[in-house]
Formats: sequence, structure tokens, C-alpha cells
Amino acid sequence: MPVDRDRLGFVFERLDHQLSKLASKPQPQNVHRFRTYTRRLEALLEELASGLGGNEKKLLKSLTWLRRRAGKVRDLDVQISALRSLKIPQEPERKAQLLRTLTDVRVEREKKLHQALDRDTLRELRRRLKKARRSSFDREADPVGLGRRLFAQVTRPHVPLTEEILHKYRTAGKRIRYVVESAERVPEASLMLETLKVMQDALGDWHDWLMLAQTAENLIQGAQPSPLLIALRNVTGAKFRHALQVVAETQTRIQERPSEQAARPGEAKPGRARHRPASRSTADAQSAA
Repeated sequence: MPVDRDRLGFVFERLDHQLSKLASKPQPQNVHRFRTYTRRLEALLEELASGLGGNEKKLLKSLTWLRRRAGKVRDLDVQISALRSLKIPQEPERKAQLLRTLTDVRVEREKKLHQALDRDTLRELRRRLKKARRSSFDREADPVGLGRRLFAQVTRPHVPLTEEILHKYRTAGKRIRYVVESAERVPEASLMLETLKVMQDALGDWHDWLMLAQTAENLIQGAQPSPLLIALRNVTGAKFRHALQVVAETQTRIQERPSEQAARPGEAKPGRARHRPASRSTADAQSAA
């Protein structure tokens, strides 16, 4: 199934739009969308373009640098959101102090991001983006087939899933999903995208809590056990176990033939029912503290 040219054009349009919004005010949603569309464009140009010229290489280099700056802001946004959602009666002041610290660091990182995307930089990026839109994409490319091959490169049969391997699935899963999104709208692509989205959500959720727990451990000092730290570790552990389960199921589903997937119409769609125990795990882990 070939590349959907309209979808390619949409990515360029949305990234141009998000650049303008990011330059005006790096709100959490603007930061997140900018990083998402930047990754989409990187995947499309690097995996599906017939070749990268000087303009495309310079554009990707600039966007990657800016995306990493935005990532430092995004990291704080997800940690702040996760901490606010944590319901724990013990150590309210310690939680409030941690929240204030994260918010202060976020303000500083936002200032640096805003300074990095000045008027001249924005103008140059938009100029290169407009030129890159005329890039030649491989008309014979098969985004779904390519997605399966990229997923196979990450998969290691009979190798236990560790944190390191989950991180590889987390980063590779995004790129694979963005490649498959460029395919024409057919059932095979939709099934694969749904499966990848469930995996990406589970891995992203685990990673967000992992970062928060690590940040808290660095900031909270003392010999006495902290109920807040214990709660964060418990939640992170529950998210890790859920991510392991989802990745294992994703390995099976991606390797299946489309006919095998379609042969299970009565089965619940992957991850939908599983999101309930995942959300309950947060409360269960908190009560264990």
C-alpha cells in the first residue's frame, strides 16, 4: 500500500503551525504537539524520502536540536501532571515542595526554549520547511511493510524484557507508528496503528512515572523512608509490569498476518480494557505505601 501524499502534506502544515505557536508561548500542549510533529517529519524524511539534500539535512539538524530543548520542558510537564494526580495523605508538604521545585525548573527551561526560537530562527526554519515539502518521496514505498521490518529490528525473541529494552521499544515505536501513519487508509494499517498506539501509551506512562520517581529520589534526602518515595516507586513498578504485558502482546500482534488479526472480531480491542487495571494500579500502589 503506497504513501498517502495528503498525509505527508498535513505533517508539514501542522509542524509549520506548531512552530508559530511554540514561538509565541511554550504552553504544555504546544510543546507536546511541536515535538510530536517534529518526530513525524523526521521519520518521514529519513525513512520514506528518496534522498536527503542539504536543505533537508540542515532542517532536521535544527529541528532535532530544538526538539531536545522542548523535550526538557515536556519532561517537567509530564512529571508535574503525574505528581498532581498522585493521591497520598502522607507528607503533603513534601509533595507540595517537590511540585514547587518542578514548576520552578520548568519556568527556567521554558525561558531557554523561548530564547532559542527567536524571530530569525523561526523564519529560517519555516523557509527550509517550505522547501523540504517539495522533497521527492518513494512512490513504491510500503509504509506498513517498512513498519513491520523496523519493528523486527527491535524485537529480540527469547530475550527477557528489561528496562533498557523497553526504552528501545518506546523510542522505536514512535518512529514506526509515524511511518505507518503515512500509508493509505486500509484495514491493515489501521490495525497496526491501533496496536502501536496502545504500546506507546503504556510505555510513555511508565516512562513518565519513572522520571518522576528518579527526580524525587534526587531531591528528597534523608535516612528515614519517605512515604512519598515509596508511593512513587510502587506506581512506577505497576506501570512497568503493565508495559511488559503490552509489549509482549504487541510483539505477537505485529508479527501476525492481517487475516489472523481479522479472524478475532469478538476479541476486545488491544489495551482498552487493560487501561482500567493500569489506572487502578496507581491507587493500589499508593495504598500500599
